[in-house]
Amino acid sequence: MSRAPQEGRAVLVGAEEARTRSAEDPRRLKMYEPWRMRSMMAVPVRARGQLLGLATFCRSDGRDAFDPDDLTMAEDFVSHAAVCLDNAWRYTRERGSVLALQRTMLPQKLHVPESIEVTHRYVPATAYDRAGGDWFDVLRLSGARVALMVGDVVGYGIHGVAAMGRLRTAVHSLAAMDLPPDELLAHLDDLVLRLVDEQPDTGSAATEGAHCLYTVMDLTNGRCVMARAGHVPPAMLTPDGRVTMLELPAGPLLGVGTLPFEAVEFEVPEGSTLALFTDGLLRSGGDNFEAAEKWLELALARAGLEDAADDVLTAMERGFSADDLVLLLARPQRLGDDQVLTWDLRRDPMEVARARSLVAEALSAWGLDALVFTTELIVSELVTNAIRYGVDPCSLRLIRQSTALICEVADGTSTSPHLRHARTTDEGG
Repeated sequence: MSRAPQEGRAVLVGAEEARTRSAEDPRRLKMYEPWRMRSMMAVPVRARGQLLGLATFCRSDGRDAFDPDDLTMAEDFVSHAAVCLDNAWRYTRERGSVLALQRTMLPQKLHVPESIEVTHRYVPATAYDRAGGDWFDVLRLSGARVALMVGDVVGYGIHGVAAMGRLRTAVHSLAAMDLPPDELLAHLDDLVLRLVDEQPDTGSAATEGAHCLYTVMDLTNGRCVMARAGHVPPAMLTPDGRVTMLELPAGPLLGVGTLPFEAVEFEVPEGSTLALFTDGLLRSGGDNFEAAEKWLELALARAGLEDAADDVLTAMERGFSADDLVLLLARPQRLGDDQVLTWDLRRDPMEVARARSLVAEALSAWGLDALVFTTELIVSELVTNAIRYGVDPCSLRLIRQSTALICEVADGTSTSPHLRHARTTDEGG
């Protein structure tokens, strides 16, 4: 029995015709000959107007030949399978696009001061439709300070990644204004609310809110100021091997716009490790957060920084991961007393000359004589402005790091200076 083949249609052929066609290809003939084929059906695998492949059905001599009813059933079966294959490929491509976009928006290299060691891990969700939305960042701030943050957008896929990119860019801009953590989260909350107003009916991740944990660490004294917006609290490993989950006010989810955010200041003991992570790390071990926290404590307490990150993931990732996870470990090294010098200044014009003298002596003692002239000029301008326009108390601080010299002048005003770029017509300021 034979049905004449047509372009793009299923074909039913008998044994003789199949052998004749197979004879044109020795490899195909070698494959079919041991089967003693009696009849064959060839059905194109087609979905959404695209040809995906060809499904071949063969029946040996010991059975009846295929009939037209068999061909109809094969066409129905292959049609259903083609849709399933096409869906799988589409989901795979979408997941690949989401992950590529997610990794592009995350920092590829962290620029941190040499006095703090930082390592990070990002693991996407195992489920194809749950990837995207988690982020982390480390930013250098003025005065030997560093900002650490992790966040999680309530949403997945392209919409989650797009919302994450907006929030991370906003954090960069707000951090450059030197805002405290609670104020930064308040501005970020306003941004999410504006995104909600712009897209009220899209169902995007931006309309659902986001979690965020923002920390500012001062490497000169080991003090840390932290605030969170509905995020899981961080963990701290102290040099004695104890791991504790820090107690912080939870704060509302970004985009809710109800309760204010609260910042907490605490000291990070020398040699401690701070662990910031998203809730995906705790969810990877199941929904028992309390048990997951115990696993986290055990993993942190038994390894170094790089090894600790790997050990935490090994301990917490037990099989299927229903959510993205981010882990950020930071181990600060407090600057020594010989690296930070601070002087109190009177609001007296005569203090300008004294400030220049103090700076020159300090730089000579540090072996930085080549920087004396430039630093004296900077200090003279800053101290003069502080005395003329500021209020008490007024102070001068020098911070020496291996790759940088930081010069700071502070006064008692509540306003913060903002960097301006000079125009060609500017003569001062």
